[in-house]
Amino acid sequence: MDYLDFEKPIQELEEQVAKAQEIAEESNVDMSKTITELKRQIKATRKKIYSNLTSWQRVQISRHPQRPYTLAYIEALTGGDFIELHGDRHVKDDKAMVGGLGMVDGQSVMFIGQQKGVNTKMRQYRNFGMPNPEGYRKALRLMKMAEKFDKPVVTLIDTPGAFPGLEAEERGQGEAIARNLMEMATLKVPIICIVIGEGASGGALGIGVGDKVLMLENTWYSVISPESCSSILWRNWEHKQEAAEALKLTANDMLKNKLIDGIITEPLGGAHIDPDAMFATVKTEITKHLKKLMTKDPKKRIEARIKKFSNMGSYG
Repeated sequence: MDYLDFEKPIQELEEQVAKAQEIAEESNVDMSKTITELKRQIKATRKKIYSNLTSWQRVQISRHPQRPYTLAYIEALTGGDFIELHGDRHVKDDKAMVGGLGMVDGQSVMFIGQQKGVNTKMRQYRNFGMPNPEGYRKALRLMKMAEKFDKPVVTLIDTPGAFPGLEAEERGQGEAIARNLMEMATLKVPIICIVIGEGASGGALGIGVGDKVLMLENTWYSVISPESCSSILWRNWEHKQEAAEALKLTANDMLKNKLIDGIITEPLGGAHIDPDAMFATVKTEITKHLKKLMTKDPKKRIEARIKKFSNMGSYG
């Protein structure tokens, strides 16, 4: 298990538990009371730390290397009953954007999401979860397919942003994201968007227009990352904590500002502590919202979706 800097007290206690277990195995000494007390302290310490997290600490949790990614959620939600679909029919298959059909409690669903790699080789293969224009065009192709066959869409958002390379701009990165926003606003089938990790900039928004937009408890959603914001305002990354606070990017901030529709609670310590419990909670939320959305008239659903996003921000 990797520990974040603010989890140092938990790490020290867990190391003591490991040492006590080692002593018990090697010398046949009864260490059960000591181990039980240490585990109680771990639980209390974790509860204390996680009840008072800063915005920057939540950003750190959203990036935890053991945190489950999109394909792990899809596998768990569908029980392996998932068919991945590939390609945008124009350029190529973007490995940073995944999607396909899966069954959730007897309901066929089109899943779409950014996929980060689980190790160095896979991170390069998945382009660190940063889609190119063909990734957003693939996502749109799958959404239109879902609309054709009357299947709801569930998007899982986890990206540090759309790929900013020259070749991505040459192939129309901005246009691809903008078209997704326009098409998702009027898609006739229900759309549920869930931020499961990082929700950065237009890269996240490109699959983020839905009837219900939800965030996991320890995720963030913003126009820019704290580091990039710090580098623009202060010319270095040293003020990333201040930037995180100022950006109001946490789930609580987003809900307070009426930019999302709900927060999904994570296991104490983050989604990576108990992925199975996290998957079960997300599945419950998806099925709950789908049941309500699928009974609505498509025209009314689209009107409500457009009205919700039109009410965000201020304009003259």
